Amino acid sequence: MFDNAPTCRFRGAVAKPLVIVESPAKARTIAGFLGSGYVVESSIGHIRDLPRSAAEVPAEHKGESWARLGIDVDNQFKPLYVVPREKKEQVAKLRRLLKDASEVYLATDEDREGEAIAWHLREVLNPKVPVRRMVFHEITAAAIDRAIAAPRDLDLRRIDAQETRRILDRLYGYEVSPVLWKKVMTGLSAGRVQSVATRMVVERERARMRFRSAQWWNLEGTFAKAGAGNEDVSFDATLVALDGRRLATGRDFAENGELSAGAEVVVLDEAGAGALVADLDGADFAVRAVERK
Repeated sequence: MFDNAPTCRFRGAVAKPLVIVESPAKARTIAGFLGSGYVVESSIGHIRDLPRSAAEVPAEHKGESWARLGIDVDNQFKPLYVVPREKKEQVAKLRRLLKDASEVYLATDEDREGEAIAWHLREVLNPKVPVRRMVFHEITAAAIDRAIAAPRDLDLRRIDAQETRRILDRLYGYEVSPVLWKKVMTGLSAGRVQSVATRMVVERERARMRFRSAQWWNLEGTFAKAGAGNEDVSFDATLVALDGRRLATGRDFAENGELSAGAEVVVLDEAGAGALVADLDGADFAVRAVERK
């Protein structure tokens, strides 16, 4: 038990630490561990989110073109957060409890969503007393004892990750889901990952359908040092230019099988390659330069 929790006199009453968790069930259990020296209440999940309908958009933003999305896409994707109607009563209750609190422990889950809930609680409640982040991985007296003794700061990187996920969900789901309802089936939901992955697959398949093969030839030769005898000093080389112009390779062709615009190369066909082999057979070669990489 933790009946020896820090307290102070505040507005004629004894101020106690306020511990805020996510669910009422957790609140009841943890309150039993902490005893009368603490006040434990739940947020009942998220207390703030993007507006779900035009009715939830604050009056000062109703004329904005982005208000329906709840995200100002022209202002660094700044989200518009509102307290839903069904959460206003719980937020008001937390504010009343906060008036008599000596400090606040935000004890939401340690995952991405829990970290975001803790941040939203701090932003909405705006406590004037110290705020601490309390985390635990099991609901036992020992775990709660360790969490109270070792609070930490909010993890802003995890909060940013959750906010990014929420924004992407809204941008894709809000815009693409109605298209699925019309084109595929009512009730389908477009996710931030599946939607993008599906588009990548479709674009790749369309590129495959547009693809036309092209044919080009090149030459490879095996060379040996003159007078080397039995010493193995042979090496392979590939023809890269002919009469001062580069030979075409696969990267010079577009997906329709034609040379890409601006590609000033020599396209060697089978007959040309064969004639070149015949001309070079028995010729002497010299190494002009060596580049080491």
